[in-house]
Amino acid sequence: MSDLATMPRSVSQVEQYEKCAWRYYLQRVEKVTPRPAAWSHHGTAFHAAAEDYENSARTMEAEEVVQCFSDRYSALVNASLDQEPDTDRWLAAGVSGGEDIERRYALGQEQTARYVEWSQGAGPVIWTVPANKLALELAFSVEIGGVKVRGFIDQLTVEPDDSLRVRDLKTGTTKSKFQLEAYKVAVEKIYDVPVNRGDWYLAKSGGLSRTVKLDKVTEAEVGARFAATDEGVKRGDFPAKPGFSCRFCDVSHACSFRSKTC
Repeated sequence: MSDLATMPRSVSQVEQYEKCAWRYYLQRVEKVTPRPAAWSHHGTAFHAAAEDYENSARTMEAEEVVQCFSDRYSALVNASLDQEPDTDRWLAAGVSGGEDIERRYALGQEQTARYVEWSQGAGPVIWTVPANKLALELAFSVEIGGVKVRGFIDQLTVEPDDSLRVRDLKTGTTKSKFQLEAYKVAVEKIYDVPVNRGDWYLAKSGGLSRTVKLDKVTEAEVGARFAATDEGVKRGDFPAKPGFSCRFCDVSHACSFRSKTC
């Protein structure tokens, strides 16, 4: 617990703590082994393929990028199958775990090919950080509101007015405005370049979401949420919030508070 109390916070920690601090406790304090989910591997493999493609200066053929997705997805799934071979124990929505594994393999390939097609047409300019590296899966560590925060930003793109736009790639439906807000604050503190807008690339539709205005977002309001989580963890305050989300919780099998509907 002492390590957790002093470690940096992240957007995912804040959002997990706010949704159900008991899940936070089970995963990060008790170290309960989570049930695997194909949707997680789907997202990771898609991000990796998109990053490889962008780092190639968009010279990779679509088939090569799709193969990157396929190889990464297969490796992740196989590693999880070694840990949990019973796919009936995998998390899935509306289908069995085994069906979801197969479905997402094909779906991810389609989405990866569509990303290549979209990027060639839309042509967003990826920002280059001062270290002469494209701002892809950009790691950062910075203090926000008195709390040390770390994370990875999927993409930073250049706007016509030379400000930056923060972009998150999504294979699922859950979108986090707080994530965009936190990344805006981090980028401005580290690089002293304005970030006035953000959005999501939605793999399901093959295009961008609506633009999210970030010009009015302040470090104080973002930092307050990081501080609240930080203080709660240090107090050892982990209230459970059972409900609909229990059915998507990867540690619900170890939870005595879980909703009976999950």
